[in-house]
Amino acid sequence: MLKLKENQVKIVSIVIAVFFLIGGVGIVVSQGGKVAAAPSVNIGIVDFQLLMSQQPEADAAEKAMQAAINQANKDFEAKSASLNDQEKQNYHNQLQQQLSKKQQELFTPIRDKVVAAIKEVADSKGLAVVLDKGEVSYGGQDITVEVGKKITGK
Repeated sequence: MLKLKENQVKIVSIVIAVFFLIGGVGIVVSQGGKVAAAPSVNIGIVDFQLLMSQQPEADAAEKAMQAAINQANKDFEAKSASLNDQEKQNYHNQLQQQLSKKQQELFTPIRDKVVAAIKEVADSKGLAVVLDKGEVSYGGQDITVEVGKKITGK
């Protein structure tokens, strides 16, 4: 019931990260007052999923998350035999909440580092807005490589 494949954990992590990035872009746009596309506005784009995976701590966080999922599965299997359906559902929900909290603990610092690197590169290039590559159909200056170098130090 709680089994998530490593790939699913990555996808969930990336989705959460993208929501945070979109929220950040929303804040930037809302603080600008009027939202009007002007020729002088420079827009950057990044492959946020790639940048998250390049973060040095990402592998350790993925492994820790997978270990937490495995432990939750073992705990559920051990305890659920003695529970009725309602108690199983409640226990399942409790484990899901614990896993969600664990995921936030593990991946929020990584996301924050990626966002800080994006901001640093964007500021140095004079970019007013940076969007995820998946949200842009056309245009924008791709700064993924520069941000990746800042993240990895290479």
